[in-house]
Amino acid sequence: MRIHDLPSPNHDERPQPVDMLVLHYTGMRSGAEAIARLRDPASRVSSHYVVEEDGAVFRLVAEDRRAWHAGVSHWRGASLLNGRSIGIEIVNPGHEFGYRPFPALQMAAVCDLCLGIIARHGIAARDVVAHSDIAPDRKEDPGELFDWQGLADNGVGLWPHGAAEPDAAALTLLGRIGYRKDLPLPVLLRAFQRHWRPESVDGQADAGTLARLAAVAAAVG
Repeated sequence: MRIHDLPSPNHDERPQPVDMLVLHYTGMRSGAEAIARLRDPASRVSSHYVVEEDGAVFRLVAEDRRAWHAGVSHWRGASLLNGRSIGIEIVNPGHEFGYRPFPALQMAAVCDLCLGIIARHGIAARDVVAHSDIAPDRKEDPGELFDWQGLADNGVGLWPHGAAEPDAAALTLLGRIGYRKDLPLPVLLRAFQRHWRPESVDGQADAGTLARLAAVAAAVG
């Protein structure tokens, strides 16, 4: 994979080893606009990589440095996740500017990039997450059109095949997966559904969502 270097000044020392991978969409009108913002010192935001819709990959921050992509974030009881994660911004206008499916070339590049990152850092499947997973009250990216199942089938992240019988309430299952539990249940369920039940992003704990929750909780162990 060819990676183009476009360094951003927005990074600092990493305080701990990498054990998470966070996927975002850019949520701006174009990739060029997003890259400009991620490289602007005044913005105070960045990511390690950006993947364009044609599959071009840009490195903005070295993996051994902390990029500023996650903001206020929580997963599996931890917070301040910038310090332990790699962030990938995937070019897509997002829900505000005309959300659309992610092209096949882009998804293939994302998959290859993720596989390398996972191998270098030993990241567990349960810790390949969406921005909306770690900030469910603020973010919805990369959203319900992102092909999490396809990535998981190729070794990136986790996707349960089949369903399971719930053995606990929805909030307990969400906590087992890694979500914070101090937010309204519909907010957490919508974040879960965007990742693992994209056919029904309504924040409701219906039978299908509960079965999928149970399957994901079982898969993470």
